Amino acid sequence: MNRTILILGCGDVGTALGRLLVAQGHRVIGVRRNSIATLAETGIEGVALDVNAPDALNTLPDADIIVYAISADRFEEKAYQTAYVDGLTATLDHFEARRHPPQHVFFVSSTSVYGQQQGETVDEESPLEPASFSGQRLIEAEQRLERSPLPGTTVRFSGIYGPGRERLIGQVREGRIAPATPVMYSNRIHRDDCAGVLDFLIRRVFEGKSPEAVYLASDRESAPLHEVMMWLARRLKVEPSNEIQSPLRRRASKRCDSRRLIETGYDFRYPTFREGYEDILRQGGFMPAEPV
Repeated sequence: MNRTILILGCGDVGTALGRLLVAQGHRVIGVRRNSIATLAETGIEGVALDVNAPDALNTLPDADIIVYAISADRFEEKAYQTAYVDGLTATLDHFEARRHPPQHVFFVSSTSVYGQQQGETVDEESPLEPASFSGQRLIEAEQRLERSPLPGTTVRFSGIYGPGRERLIGQVREGRIAPATPVMYSNRIHRDDCAGVLDFLIRRVFEGKSPEAVYLASDRESAPLHEVMMWLARRLKVEPSNEIQSPLRRRASKRCDSRRLIETGYDFRYPTFREGYEDILRQGGFMPAEPV
């Protein structure tokens, strides 16, 4: 049976997810604040609206699944409050009251909810004590979903990379490299695996298998940033010349464990940074030309 999936915040990850769902025959409605023209060629029905605008949500149809993937448009506390706490609250208040409420709600969160900073391993059961306003606002949003009478799941993505998200590659090409000490662990997930995780969990809902309330989604290897950048330098045939000062805030040095997601059955398309960046380097034309 074809279902209706509503993706609120249909940006890079949302569009990749929408393509997967459309290919399965589902009706996918992608909501953005503006610029929906690019969705036309994907098969996703684009709708331009602000979820916080009065009565805006009344224009949306009933949906079997809601994916709330709206992100803040700038790194300011007010923007995070508006996008995550206020926006998700408005969405849940509205759809909880509908005659035909959604079967499941997914909230796209972040590993910034963790405050660990000494290389500790974190998972879904780890304490949430972020020092940053970004993590604090995300926790508020997660808690609102937890209180909802609607079945819901929070997915905490680590650092997303992929096509168009190539800042680290740019730094390495400039000869810049993170120091080997102190060790600063980094965590990442490819954009296509973000879409794959959400698609996988949506499929489970349709199969009658209830997802857990929270999943941490990061690839299978938390690696020191120095190691990642040195690997890129070797692939790009670049000799590092400058050490980046404080490349990663100490509070971000943690190791994310996605065991719950993997044991549920998800198989990463890009299990480590090597497979993911190798694909980006080749498709993006970053690799140096071989001598003729």
